Amino acid sequence: MSGRAAGQPRVAVVGVGQSRQAKRRETSIAGLVRESVAGALDDAGLTFRDVDAIVLSKTPDLFDGVMQPELYLADAMGARNLPVTRVFTGGSVGGHAAIYAAHLVQAGLAERVLVVAYSKESEGNFTWALSRPLPFHVSLGAGAGGHFSPVIREYIHRSGAPEHIGWQVAVNHRLNATRNPLAHVQMPDITVEKVRDSPMLWDPVRFLESCPTSDGSAAIVVTGEAEAERISAATGRPPAWVHGMSWRTETGHFAGRDEVNPRAGAECAADAFAQAGITRPADELDAAELYIPFSWYEPIWLENIGLAEAGAGWRMVDSGATAFGGDLPVNPSGGVLSGNPTGATGLVRFAEAAQQVRGLAGEHQVAGARRTVGHAMGGASQFHALWVVGVEKP
Repeated sequence: MSGRAAGQPRVAVVGVGQSRQAKRRETSIAGLVRESVAGALDDAGLTFRDVDAIVLSKTPDLFDGVMQPELYLADAMGARNLPVTRVFTGGSVGGHAAIYAAHLVQAGLAERVLVVAYSKESEGNFTWALSRPLPFHVSLGAGAGGHFSPVIREYIHRSGAPEHIGWQVAVNHRLNATRNPLAHVQMPDITVEKVRDSPMLWDPVRFLESCPTSDGSAAIVVTGEAEAERISAATGRPPAWVHGMSWRTETGHFAGRDEVNPRAGAECAADAFAQAGITRPADELDAAELYIPFSWYEPIWLENIGLAEAGAGWRMVDSGATAFGGDLPVNPSGGVLSGNPTGATGLVRFAEAAQQVRGLAGEHQVAGARRTVGHAMGGASQFHALWVVGVEKP
């Protein structure tokens, strides 16, 4: 699916809200959702009466044990007499939900769309949910790390990357998180040595190279050109204009599939960058929020979406280019390694990219950010969503 073609309406993000990511046992799922919804509407200077449609993003129902949450959460989302669409594509779902909302605006079906995403992982068990017995599911029992670690080993074999690259990514992201009060994992004393000496979980992935399980929610408001300009004038806060957006899907497992460099991810990024008129992504983007649940996926995704040549992603990490203050900071928010409410994680990447170009990212603001990319991945790396946002109208 593509974003803005010639003559299509412009779309923008005008409101962003996020909850604090942690083990949020003091609140309900509805309370968690309401935190981000209220924040996004307040940011946009809107009320529930101003919303035309709602898009809900979450993980499978078994992950947190609530069936048909779009009904349960109607009050928390302010969904009275409004159309609600639930989107699901695995961990990438938040990114897909944002793009779906933008499509509603482009199609003229809604003027202001509220996108809502959440996970409350403290009330579920992901490994159990992913390991249901036959005949419902192929029995795995390995967890996400058990699936992705062979892919990481293959990347290391192909690229010749040294083992400290994964440790360095973990340090970069966790230091970034210390600038983001909403991030779940706060480790100001993180070092390469601490990552190296943490327990091995799935060779070569160590404990401190892995994402946490988090409770959290996010929400954004997407609207068209005229309304974005009106809201910006009223609030004094700039919109984030969507320059390009795309999603792609491929089957999770088939003979010959390259899971290190999935075709769907590469095509998704190429499409979005082409819409944005970007021909040299690493030079034309100021920051990237990438879906990196295990540290080695930073160089993998840098290469897959065209921010680095094949085999050179790890060299960008090693040079310091992707650290905060580098040429292309990756996950200045702390990223997935520092907070992973899975149903919201993709939307958080998209929202954080928008906040960077709005100049509203707080202490983790990248100076002078004018164009950024938000990226989401799901399943066995078969679901991909990506958008490019910028300060200027496309």
